[in-house]
Amino acid sequence: MGKITLAEAVKLKSILTKRIHELEEEIHRVAFTNVEKGEKVEPGPRTVAQVELELDDVRSDARLLDKLMYRANIDNTITYKNEELSIVEAIELATQLRAKARLYKEFGAANKEEIQYGYAENTTVYRVALFEPEAYRIQALQLEKDAHKLSNLINAKNYSITLDFNDEKYF
Repeated sequence: MGKITLAEAVKLKSILTKRIHELEEEIHRVAFTNVEKGEKVEPGPRTVAQVELELDDVRSDARLLDKLMYRANIDNTITYKNEELSIVEAIELATQLRAKARLYKEFGAANKEEIQYGYAENTTVYRVALFEPEAYRIQALQLEKDAHKLSNLINAKNYSITLDFNDEKYF
């Protein structure tokens, strides 16, 4: 059995997913043909059965690869800010840090105070931020840095983990 890194497995998973979609499209193409009445049906270069066998094989490889990747993402850890996190936890944390950074960027771009038009004819209405936009802007930058650092740790770890998977059919 061959070996690949977890980082290679992530890329291979994308390739397998794309190949499954291509084979699903192909099976629809080879399953039907149009002929005039009385004309002989000319088979294409591949039969439905041939495409179906290849599709089943790729799907089987995709399931195995998923299982190996999920196990690796649970069993392996990284250290981030003095805390041991499984890779799956670290991936989720990086996603959450990016989401929080986006929110903080929005707050950071807000005006501390701005006039609201269309509320009343003779009264001036203001929209007032109940926070300091500049503080949120600075926090957003730090959150982005933290997310990048965590992603780099995840990527580095992905290159150090090997999985028992033969990728010769795809690379």
